[in-house]
Amino acid sequence: MAAWIDDIPQYSFLVTGSAGFIGFHVSRYLLQAGARVIGLDNFNDYYSPALKRNRDRELRSFPRFVSLEADLADLPTLEGLFRTHRPQKICHLAAQAGVRYSLINPFAYQKANLEGFLNLLELAKRSEVERFVYASSSSVYGGLTELPFSETQRVDTPISLYAATKRADELMAHVYTHLFGLPTVGLRLFTVYGPWGRPDMAMWLFTEAMLAGRAIKVFNYGDMQRDFTYIDDVVSGILATLLVPGLEAYEIFNLGNNRPEHLSKVIALLEQELGVKAQQELQPIQPGDVPATFADISRAQTKLGFKPATPIDAGIPNFIHWYKQYHGLS
Repeated sequence: MAAWIDDIPQYSFLVTGSAGFIGFHVSRYLLQAGARVIGLDNFNDYYSPALKRNRDRELRSFPRFVSLEADLADLPTLEGLFRTHRPQKICHLAAQAGVRYSLINPFAYQKANLEGFLNLLELAKRSEVERFVYASSSSVYGGLTELPFSETQRVDTPISLYAATKRADELMAHVYTHLFGLPTVGLRLFTVYGPWGRPDMAMWLFTEAMLAGRAIKVFNYGDMQRDFTYIDDVVSGILATLLVPGLEAYEIFNLGNNRPEHLSKVIALLEQELGVKAQQELQPIQPGDVPATFADISRAQTKLGFKPATPIDAGIPNFIHWYKQYHGLS
């Protein structure tokens, strides 16, 4: 176990998106380790607010958790939060997610991912926060065909508005590091899945449809590969970025499994776990989507000690077990 794990209880962490999938897991780990966590979420209806409320209810069982409902674009409320709670480290995981949804509702991305991000940067600067860690996305790699994706590649050609906002966040963070010395760490996350996951992502969508006897939509006629990364592995990487000493003032890391999996394997594993044969509706690739993702994690391995340990044939059964339990199916 890394020595910095023992430092967790001495810190006060602001986790934005604490009722979201990744934010919930990060918050829960920090709380279990004895930290004080201020959780911020707006509980929007991009997907089921009930799921978010249930996650938040789990976190509220910890005495050192403070749950706040507010929007990142509401600067006066955020200013009050910083005055009252004085977080030492920020883990910014709130965002308007989804490549496909950005085609339908572009202004939601401007408000949350740009305006909200800038508000947090400014308040982190004023408050002299020790480290500002934020979720970027593997989508910043756009249509690059050279695999695996490395942090050294140029990422100036996003192919979705969502990706463009995430790249803009990386650039704004660079400005605040350069001008004001704010230590920032951007995390390019690769297809995270697991218990308490997101209903808008393939693992959940496929499971829900298969159990209901509906066809699953398989894009690019099934020729899709994703670097599926289990939630526990992602959390370990995020914790390292918050606590590992000796990082540069401005950092960007890939957090992935370093192993792309074909969609057909995911479907086969779901069929095996659910005991249901999937009906597949093959469709063309969606605008803004890419056929393959593959993370080069060598930088994270070297600087963070990041070692993803969960293959999908272990992670998918864990997700299905949770899904059935959550929905009263087991």
